[in-house]
Amino acid sequence: MNKVITDGLVLMPPAFADGLDVWSSGDGTPGSDTYAGSGTGVFVPADQDFGGCIEISKTNSVQKLRYMGATPIVPGCYLRVSARVKAVGGALPDVRIAGFPLWPDGSVLGGVTKAGPETTLTNYGEVVEISAIIGTGPRGGVDMVWSKAGTAHIGLDLTGPNGGLVRVDDIRIEDVTRAFLRDMMGVVDVRDYGAVGDGVTDDRDAFEAADLDADGREVLVSAGTYFLGNNVTIQNQIRFEGTVTMAAEHRLVFQKNFDFATYADAFGNEELAFKKAFQALLNFSDHESLDLCGRRINLSEPVDAFAAVVNKPAFEVRRVIRNGQLQPDPGAAWDTEVVTSQASYSIANGRTLTNVGNAASIPVGALVTGNGVGREVYVKAVDVPGQEVTLSSSLYDAEGTQDFTFTRFKYLLDFTGFERLSALELEDIDFHCKGLASSMILAPDGHSIRVRDCQFNKPKDRAITSPGKGCTGLDIFGCIFNSNEQSLPLTERTSLCFNINHNDATVRNNRAARFRHFGLLGGNGNLVTGNHWFMGDDESQGVRQAGIVLTSHNSVSSITANYCDNSFIEITNEHDAHPDAQNEYTFGGLTITGNIFVCSDVAPWFSWIVVKPYGQDHSIQGLAVTGNVFRTYSGNIDRVEHIDTTYADMDFNTMRNITFSGNVFNGVNEQVRNPYSDIHNQQTEDSVWIVDTGTFLPFGGWTRTIESIEPVQAITNSSGQPVFHQPYIDPVNGANTHEFRVIWPEPVKGRIRFCVRMDNPA
Repeated sequence: MNKVITDGLVLMPPAFADGLDVWSSGDGTPGSDTYAGSGTGVFVPADQDFGGCIEISKTNSVQKLRYMGATPIVPGCYLRVSARVKAVGGALPDVRIAGFPLWPDGSVLGGVTKAGPETTLTNYGEVVEISAIIGTGPRGGVDMVWSKAGTAHIGLDLTGPNGGLVRVDDIRIEDVTRAFLRDMMGVVDVRDYGAVGDGVTDDRDAFEAADLDADGREVLVSAGTYFLGNNVTIQNQIRFEGTVTMAAEHRLVFQKNFDFATYADAFGNEELAFKKAFQALLNFSDHESLDLCGRRINLSEPVDAFAAVVNKPAFEVRRVIRNGQLQPDPGAAWDTEVVTSQASYSIANGRTLTNVGNAASIPVGALVTGNGVGREVYVKAVDVPGQEVTLSSSLYDAEGTQDFTFTRFKYLLDFTGFERLSALELEDIDFHCKGLASSMILAPDGHSIRVRDCQFNKPKDRAITSPGKGCTGLDIFGCIFNSNEQSLPLTERTSLCFNINHNDATVRNNRAARFRHFGLLGGNGNLVTGNHWFMGDDESQGVRQAGIVLTSHNSVSSITANYCDNSFIEITNEHDAHPDAQNEYTFGGLTITGNIFVCSDVAPWFSWIVVKPYGQDHSIQGLAVTGNVFRTYSGNIDRVEHIDTTYADMDFNTMRNITFSGNVFNGVNEQVRNPYSDIHNQQTEDSVWIVDTGTFLPFGGWTRTIESIEPVQAITNSSGQPVFHQPYIDPVNGANTHEFRVIWPEPVKGRIRFCVRMDNPA
């Protein structure tokens, strides 16, 4: 590349034969003395070696010769300045190429080298060629680095003893860029714009100048370590041979090749590169996604996502991280933190612990355990001066003061530093936890987080944790969860796939194997669809745990078309500060439809649908269990549903709108239905028929509503004559309330078909 040819730059100064009035004995600036009038230099028209030349009498310690024209200094352009000289009399001086650089505005550029190497003249009449290289980048062979110069007055100096006569042939200035740059037609090197690459000098301006001048060409960061002292945005394609370093709060944004591979090349450390790429993702509007390029990123410690971003405590614009693997390196950074502290709890302020001892040691995102604390209750916020801890959920029976344990798991991705984070999507990420770390924990607040087509391999404790309301509208879709506890009996497992505290979550088309629980869902409006979860073990008649736990007793949710293997659906109110029935919706608002339920080698009392009230006077109002398949292997079970009365039983007198219909039962002794229809055969005359429904009504319910009774043969009296009386019905009878009475005006016998419900459908 030659700027004289490509850009039409005028580099060569005029010959001395054209006059000495443009050749200065000073710095070459306008108004300085010229050799045309100083008397210390004369033009020699005929010299046997040079032809026309200037003869200079050295009278100053540094005798200068400068062209008064402004030679342009262009970034990326390297100039070779040369001259042939010879001593013709007097003392023999030293000679060097020199110049006087100026800023683009014409002011003097200081702090740079202004002269090339010196050459000593040793013989009279001997022609010596001197030269030096001027350029904007500190490349090998460059004598004068003027990275910020706009123009310069170029010439030479005579140094050493005075009193000599030296003749100088015409000075030549040539573009020798091709000797320094590779593929200059497509590459702009930051070194050509003054970047030093010593890891100390701030090279930010050089990076921005190179990018500004690239104009579609590739910016090259040559070998070296470049310190960037502030934010930098590169608008052109960039390639790294060297690396950069910058403060945590400063951002590096690549507009053209915004992907993890570029950041890894830029920082030379994948862990740091991921943090800086995430920082840029949330601070730049031109890119909605960060592609990890299929790379595995080894992490020495949890990624504190907010600490990486620094400047955005709340962020609610859609951003995506996709296509890569996160993996922990062994180390103490993944060790679980456990803090025990005394605190007080009042149901009047159901999500707050007060008078918390040593509150400063309790981390946000810690799991809270203690007497009267339900499952998956987390620390949402900590007020250290106020000695208060805000909880993700209320506690069902913790009134008073006690010691609580706060267990902080360590996650590959930790978003708890954000106050609010919404619309973040993770796609095709392999969280390869190796039993050392949990996978991800959400921010305390936010909504519409999506986790799609990800794989959670061997999380130590949790795959996805929500410590507050950041799970609102959480969408978990197409993910695979593989437990680190597959070889353990279910009773010894502690890990689970996810917890959700708030409303409108969707859990779709996922697969999970051998955790303690698949998921715990609070709030309302949850959709659980098309999932496979396998929670069994190899124990004979092993104890089973819930696959899905619903902690909002009136969840307004749907569980549809799932495959539930060796676990059950548990409906509780363990996150209710007032667990006894209040003026509120009670248990219900749930449809369980079109699922496949299987179990193997379990005790006969196992059930797939379990209601567990933590307080008194609750009933079920709104539950549909329809179109499901229930199948056992290796022995029968008694029934598919029951009420866990550990804390309380239910009020069967107020049950409403419960439907069990269209289900298929294999290996189930008591095939419950509601409404339940059957035949009663009265073989002896009696005016009061006792009809026993057995245990076929759900949850052992009462015979509250008799929907219909119709004869299936003639009803006859003691004379064998048909009677056409209409009986009346007395529901809810018998010691176990499973009976009802059909009362006739006279003793009769016969067969009737009845349809009975354990609830009031109205």
